Order: sequence, then C-alpha cells, then structure tokens
Amino acid sequence: MSFPSWTLLAQSVLSGVFAGALYGLLGLGLGLSWGLLRTINLTHFAFAFLSAYICYQLAVVSKVDPLLTLAGIVPLMFALGAALHWLTDRFRLSPFSSLLLTFGFMGIAESVMQTIWTADPRKLESHYAEMKLRLGPLFLPIPELLALFLAVAISVAVWAVLRYTDLGKALRASAEDAPVAAAFGINQRRNGYLLAGTCAALAGVAGVCIALSSSISPSQMYAWVGVVFAAVMLGGLGTALGPLVAGVIIGVSEAVTMAVTSPSWAPLVSFTLLILILLLRPGRIGR
Repeated sequence: MSFPSWTLLAQSVLSGVFAGALYGLLGLGLGLSWGLLRTINLTHFAFAFLSAYICYQLAVVSKVDPLLTLAGIVPLMFALGAALHWLTDRFRLSPFSSLLLTFGFMGIAESVMQTIWTADPRKLESHYAEMKLRLGPLFLPIPELLALFLAVAISVAVWAVLRYTDLGKALRASAEDAPVAAAFGINQRRNGYLLAGTCAALAGVAGVCIALSSSISPSQMYAWVGVVFAAVMLGGLGTALGPLVAGVIIGVSEAVTMAVTSPSWAPLVSFTLLILILLLRPGRIGR
C-alpha cells in the first residue's frame, strides 16, 4: 500500500465533503421523521429516486433545466409524504411497524420505476455536468457544489425553524410529550402533515442532486440506506445540522479510505460506525 500524493488526498477530501453533504441532505428528512414523528420512513429513499427519475425525464424529454424541475417535484413529493403520513397516522403504527410498511412501499416504488424506466442505469447529461471550477490543482464540479450549497442552506433553514419559530417549538414539544403538548392546544395532526410533507420534499431535493451528480437505477436506492442511516444515527434523531455534519465525516472518511486503500473498503467506514452506534448507544434507536 503506497501513500497517495497530497493533491490526490486533497481532492479525495473534497469529494468526500460533496458526498457527505448529499448523505446529510438525504438523511435530514429521514432523521426529522424518525425523531419528531416516530416514523422510520424507508419510502424516503424511494421518494428521492422517484424525484431523480422525474428530473431525468423532464430534462431529457421536455428539455427543462434540471434545477427548474424542483418547482414541480417539491410539491409532488410534499403531497406524497403527507398522504403516507395519513396512512401511518390512521392506523397508529409503531416505529417498527412503520419500518415494515415503508419497506414494502419502497419495493413497490422500485417495481414502478423499473416498469417505466427499466432497470438499466441512466445518466442525466446536463450542461451542469461539464462545468467545473478550479482551485489550484483541485477541481470542484458544479453539480456537487450545488448539492453542497443546498444541503447547507436547507439544514441551516430547518435548524432556524425548529429553534426559533412557534411551529418548530410545537413540533419539538409534541415529540417530547405529546399529551402535554395537546393539552396546551398544539394541533399535532396538522403539524404532523406539514412535517411529513416537508421531509418528503427534502427527499425530492436530494433526488434532483443525485440525478445531477451520478447515474441512477431503481435498485441503487438500497445502496444508500446503510450510509444514510449511519449519518442519521451519528448526527442525532430529530436534529437539523447533525446529519449534515455526520454525513461529511462519513463521506470524507470513505473518500480517504478509497484513496489510501481501495474502493472496496469504503463501505467498511459507514457500516462500522453504524454498528458501533448500535452497540454503544442503543438508546438512540426508536427514541
């Protein structure tokens, strides 16, 4: 094993930051749903990849700018997320039951995407893919920079809403003690729909970023589950900035591992962190 050059190592760190920002963006909605609604929503990954395919379809067939597709994707995902929350709320599902239910919906969504777009990988060739900035010997791809900017901006905005607004305080109060929050007049049902829809909309934004920066296939969404779960668990359930910070840590660790050893060792990082969290801090699960 030979140590890589400093340029390669620095480029790997940058790539890890970009990948980690996407982990954090995808984990943001999952962590909020899990921590504040007590719903482990695996359909979150299906929402992201469905959004990626819709972005691909609109950009390739209708020649719509990929970023402009967010105008239609975000409201659509919000509606789907709110509808799914109605189902879980209607039957009073426990976190474990919601995990099983949403895993089933994830499989259904995969079949629908395979039927419409086939199982073959697809790559969105947009003008953004050809744009790069140069920082000395380092290259900064525009799609990854956009994903980083969106991840940071959205995470900070969600943090501010949860900390400083009445809605955020009501959501945190309901998560801490629902009966007491209801006694103080907090409309938990309305807030639940708003939060569930927002979490799905965040998955839609992450899906567009995935479409811009990598190839997509329906089965690929399962590859994201482990690393995003690790980011959510490491960053903390129900937090806004935690998944982003944890995602960057995992992304950089994976990238440096690939640079120093080989790409086959990269999954070891995220899954080792996830196993350590499960073993050392089991109280975080289902909190």
